[in-house]
Amino acid sequence: MHSLPQQHEPVWYFTRQWRHGSLPAELSNWLCDPGSLTARLIKACPGHFHVRVLSQVWRPPMHNESKRLRMRQRQMAFIREVYLYCDDQPVVFARTVIPRKTLSGKQKHLLRLGSRPLGAVLFADPHMRRDELELARVDASAKLFHKAAAVLTQVPVTIWGRRSVFYVNRKPLLVSEFFLPGIARCATLKSRAARMFESFPP
Repeated sequence: MHSLPQQHEPVWYFTRQWRHGSLPAELSNWLCDPGSLTARLIKACPGHFHVRVLSQVWRPPMHNESKRLRMRQRQMAFIREVYLYCDDQPVVFARTVIPRKTLSGKQKHLLRLGSRPLGAVLFADPHMRRDELELARVDASAKLFHKAAAVLTQVPVTIWGRRSVFYVNRKPLLVSEFFLPGIARCATLKSRAARMFESFPP
């Protein structure tokens, strides 16, 4: 019986480290947008955006996640993985790593999000702060690739992702978002809606 090849963790670089033109044109606006991805998807899919929870478990994060959150290695965190859908099309795979210390006080409610989008909760907090975005290009040799692509009928060669640390009440959590091929449909819907709006007389 052959064992699966060892998969490496995604390699992340801050947006300022990417050369101009190195990001895919059709995704660069999504990858570098500092605003709420949830709000943007809802606008692109009015009435048809929803969240499907894949898992919510306590486990040690990946090495680079622990390092990014300044956690001790093998320290447990609450890890939530979801798919974001536009109509019946999965468009984003999202993974959130929340250290135990972050889930104290008012932030305990993050354990009970269910199918509510995390982004809506974070951006509703006027005191929330977001760190600099990091980007990664992952393929089948990288961890999370197969999980992100598990719901796809046609698996792409690579998937682009972004991540950043959010601070709520000065307590960190790490959100990673991987854009699936269906995101192109959201862009089409948004462009179509913009054209329709522009066609109305003033």
